[in-house]
Amino acid sequence: MATPPIVIATGTTVGPFEGQSPLAKDFDLIAGDLTLGQASFELAERELMNSACLKAMQKAKRTEKDIDLFIAGDLLNQIITSGFNASLLGLPFFGVYGACSTSMAGLGLGAMLIDGGFIGTALTATSSHYSAAERQYRYPTEYGNQRRPYGQWTVTGAGAALLTTQGKGPRVTHVTVGKMTDFGVKDPLNMGAAMAPAAADTMLRHFADTKRMPEDYDLIVTGDLGEFGAEILRRWIKETGGLELGIRYKDCGAMIYDRVKYPQVASGGSGCGCSAVVVFGHLFREMERGRYRRILVIATGAMHSPTSVMQKQTIPCIAHAVAFEFP
Repeated sequence: MATPPIVIATGTTVGPFEGQSPLAKDFDLIAGDLTLGQASFELAERELMNSACLKAMQKAKRTEKDIDLFIAGDLLNQIITSGFNASLLGLPFFGVYGACSTSMAGLGLGAMLIDGGFIGTALTATSSHYSAAERQYRYPTEYGNQRRPYGQWTVTGAGAALLTTQGKGPRVTHVTVGKMTDFGVKDPLNMGAAMAPAAADTMLRHFADTKRMPEDYDLIVTGDLGEFGAEILRRWIKETGGLELGIRYKDCGAMIYDRVKYPQVASGGSGCGCSAVVVFGHLFREMERGRYRRILVIATGAMHSPTSVMQKQTIPCIAHAVAFEFP
């Protein structure tokens, strides 16, 4: 980008299970229970996002008067979590839907609008809640359905990022907008296999467009393919692009939970909140500590719905990539 926007502050709020994560020390707030004192899980998710947004604003010492645009999305029908939070904040609002890719879809859109000179400051946010998403997309948790080894656990969490033109923080240098891919996967529990081709397509196009290679990054991280999908991606990139990702590649879904201690998460984490809390919480802290200077985040999303699944449709997927550099 000609004038790379800067992420001057972030906010992350997670549920109690995510508070047991190996990355927990880098999350701002850990809720004491899944309801957050609300009457439903959907209302609890609204509280998650609101908390993350307010935390980011508090860190940056900004108020609603200092922000030009709010960009947010979530997994619930008609992105109701984002809409209600936009109402609470009273800001001009773009609602975006990219399923689990929403963290980078919203941040990338905000960065491009700032780089183009259309706005000066943007607040982006996304969220997911285990109990709300499970009963919308899979089965209510009360059913106690048995999980498959390639299944994933929806992260209860929300992440927000404040972007502007001046300040200290990770700079957004490149945005690669994803294309829809569809390789015929129909199993809504096998998100890793469905999304891996989208991640591969965006990654290879990013390298082609920027003339960069994997070794130009200290870390390449995908959104939430889980351990199963991440292995598919490694093989796909090697066989189709001739590239070895090696130890510089990780997946947010595989990182967020201790899968040995908590085998119920199966292949790892998923949900809009997964990449949001890992990137805005843990990875940005690691950049501040000096461990990483340049990272590439490729957030992945399965663009299906309960309606399309019931009609036996395939699962089209997308992945959006954002490159961050810490000076």
